[in-house]
Amino acid sequence: MYQAGLVLEGGGMKGVYTAGVLDFFLDKEIEFSSVYGVSAGAVNMCSYLSKQRGRSRDVTLDYLDIKRYCSWESLITTGDLFNVQMCYHLIPEYLNPYDYETFDRYRGRAFSVATDIVTGKPEYFRIRDMKKDIDKLRASASLPLVSRNVKIGGRLYLDGGISDSIPLLRSVVDGNRKNVVVLTKEKGFVRKPSSQSLLLGLRYLRYPKVAELMSWRHVHYAAQTAYVERMRKSGQVFVIRPKKDIGVGRVEKNLEKLMELYRQGYEDAKGCYGEMMQFLGDVPDQ
Repeated sequence: MYQAGLVLEGGGMKGVYTAGVLDFFLDKEIEFSSVYGVSAGAVNMCSYLSKQRGRSRDVTLDYLDIKRYCSWESLITTGDLFNVQMCYHLIPEYLNPYDYETFDRYRGRAFSVATDIVTGKPEYFRIRDMKKDIDKLRASASLPLVSRNVKIGGRLYLDGGISDSIPLLRSVVDGNRKNVVVLTKEKGFVRKPSSQSLLLGLRYLRYPKVAELMSWRHVHYAAQTAYVERMRKSGQVFVIRPKKDIGVGRVEKNLEKLMELYRQGYEDAKGCYGEMMQFLGDVPDQ
């Protein structure tokens, strides 16, 4: 296990890129002492820490045509675009069983990032028991407007990307002197200002911090990516990100595009393996 942080950005279905990266890590038996997942990054973190190669990819791709998995019908009938019962119970408990025992043997620290919709501040939930802490993962991946608020300990939460899309600073504050950051947006990506400010304001009238954070999200994201780049140049961070944009949306249904993005993640990780090992202090066998 490397004494380093692994930071996983979200991005909806773009997270299948991260699934490819993490499957390569599993093939090479690469473990980190701390893992921070945001939204789709938190979901991918789960199968990585249970060492179930291919599971995140399969969960993303196998149910695309099932309305109960992700559909407007689910949103209208349940309040969640991604059906909670199917995603967080039916799949891990029956359809594609989660290896809870292997996760329990993980010796590091796992964190799921969510946003407190009252304060607008990020919450870094420690994941200790995957069954008991499942709502902490659900909160991290609950997108505004298309998900219900998630109640944990008397407080309400939504997607972690609203308040901390790339929790590198948190990892540094936690004492991780080296970090590997997996991004789902290609180099040069510029987040655009939200076009849903009015709708967000109406939907979260009682929680104005949500609309406020979303209106400034493009500014915060630019600042975070700039920080990542500074840390990379100083030799404290190793970054893996898509080399190109293949047009995968946050709620993508095109199987071929998603498979291509998954393969891109695996190949990108494979291509920088030697360099990353040198960064972590371990030169791989040739």
